[in-house]
Amino acid sequence: MNKFEILKKYFGYDSFRDSQETLIDSILAGKDTLGIMPTGAGKSLCYQIPALMMEGITLVISPLISLMKDQVGSLNQAGIHAAFLNSSLTTNQYYKALGFARQGRYPIIYVAPERLVTEEFLDFSANSHIAMVAVDEAHCISQWGQDFRPAYLKILEFIEKLPHRPVVSAFTATATKEVRDDIIDILQLREPTVVTTGFDRGNLYFGVMNVKDRYGAIRNYLETHRGDSGIIYCLTRKHVEDMCQRLIRDGFSVTRYHAGLSDEERRRNQDDFIYDRSPIIVATSAFGMGIDKSNVRFVLHCGMPKNIESYYQEAGRAGRDGEPAECVLYYGGQDVITNQLFIDHDQDNQELDPVTREIVRKRDQERLKKMTFYCFTNECLRDYILKYFGEYKSNYCGNCSNCMTQFQEVDVTEIARALMGCVDSSRQRYGTTVIIDTVHGADTAKIRNYRMNSNPFYGALAKTPTYRIRQVLNYLQLEEYLYVTSDEYAVVKLTEKSGEAVKDNRQFVMKMAKETERTPKETGSKGRNKTQPGHENFTEQETALFGRLRALRTEIAKEEKVPPYIVFSDKTLTHMCILKPKTRREMLTVSGVGEFKFEKYGERFLACIGTALGNT
Repeated sequence: MNKFEILKKYFGYDSFRDSQETLIDSILAGKDTLGIMPTGAGKSLCYQIPALMMEGITLVISPLISLMKDQVGSLNQAGIHAAFLNSSLTTNQYYKALGFARQGRYPIIYVAPERLVTEEFLDFSANSHIAMVAVDEAHCISQWGQDFRPAYLKILEFIEKLPHRPVVSAFTATATKEVRDDIIDILQLREPTVVTTGFDRGNLYFGVMNVKDRYGAIRNYLETHRGDSGIIYCLTRKHVEDMCQRLIRDGFSVTRYHAGLSDEERRRNQDDFIYDRSPIIVATSAFGMGIDKSNVRFVLHCGMPKNIESYYQEAGRAGRDGEPAECVLYYGGQDVITNQLFIDHDQDNQELDPVTREIVRKRDQERLKKMTFYCFTNECLRDYILKYFGEYKSNYCGNCSNCMTQFQEVDVTEIARALMGCVDSSRQRYGTTVIIDTVHGADTAKIRNYRMNSNPFYGALAKTPTYRIRQVLNYLQLEEYLYVTSDEYAVVKLTEKSGEAVKDNRQFVMKMAKETERTPKETGSKGRNKTQPGHENFTEQETALFGRLRALRTEIAKEEKVPPYIVFSDKTLTHMCILKPKTRREMLTVSGVGEFKFEKYGERFLACIGTALGNT
């Protein structure tokens, strides 16, 4: 079979998405390949399809057990023999799987990086034809990536021990230029084909809310999204426990996930979420990598992650089926302090030497600062994220809370000059709180001890609300007129740009949201109908049909003991509702319905559609 026949038969698609074909052709031509594609863009097909066409075995290096189980489960459901080798297997299961692999039963084998250099696996590899090594979540190999895994450094050692060097491919969803270069250098990719498809996920709505009662805001959100599946991220285990208990008391079907739970409870709770027994999961960042649940309709953050990479990866777990989904971050000032404590007491990089560890710490602080800017920028949120990854758009997406908020331009020149003047006249020695208290004229012990009540700008903004002064200070940082150091004592400094502004007598105009009250329903994307899978134009008949198809999918999933989305995604069910197929031929035109899955499930879904339409 050629690549198009494989795509249709096993995966149910008629054509490739952006750049998938380029990456597949590169691998089939025997070239090392690096693909940087956003979550949900179909990067796994870029190594799975070549694996089915190449002579030999493809090894997929994957960082987490859950990721491997999910990928292998999906492949087996599609009629492709695949296996995983990791610590979740008993000794007997491991050797049995390895035995089948020696017989050539599996064209694709997923393996944890720690297994690569074990004696048994090296013996298997030395006596097998390894056609390709595909490195998934490749950012894990870089110490500058947000999920650095020292075990990933074993990959090159493993490749060098093979009797023949295979094609090496690498894929990730989140990589800055620095991380991308690291992947190429550490894996020693040879003249690789490098494809960056763009980081934009147009189906995702992004929102930031600074609210006093974060629990109340999240509860209200869930009330308006009944029936939807989603993830709520919290910064600490304690916050997870508190959030989960309160939501259960308020009548929501919720489970939890964090590193403080036993392995068995984490596995059980994750399965409850994946199988839709508990459609909502409250979790720390320990949850999620490799979770391929396609019908996640929202990701809420009760607290700010420590960097943009982590946030975009976690938010990207929403809407993997391409249907509209929402990503809302509920931000509070305490989040910066909490994340700073995580950075200062980091236990993940103990294997690094002290000098490198200190470099990583300072870079983590800079990334935290960029994440903080995301929370208070008034510009397009999507554009802010894309610029971080080196991609530039129009600064208006029409699908984020900033683009959907009415703004007015406000002259803040007086406030800006007072702040920069206070920093300058105090010889750039103090932090943000001291500077704000000084210009506001606060009479505190700290201000008196530092003699800032004698500063020429003391009380210059006495009539300006403190929150407004802080807004402008944040704006000056965002626009690089001021800089806050990453040392133990964060100090506000002037920049070359601020000197030019004073010299040019520059005017400062800042976008500020108009003071309007917003109801909980207005915090979602364009007020879509929450009873529908993302299609505002569904008729009443189609909405009822979707419900029936989803019920049938759940019934089949229970019979097969697989997650519902592995049977068919929400997107596929939506397409069925629109096309309303009556025959095998028509059903095979539905996106996501391949020949193998039609043979397993097609007649039951055709019967369901016929019954539903006949009863209306």
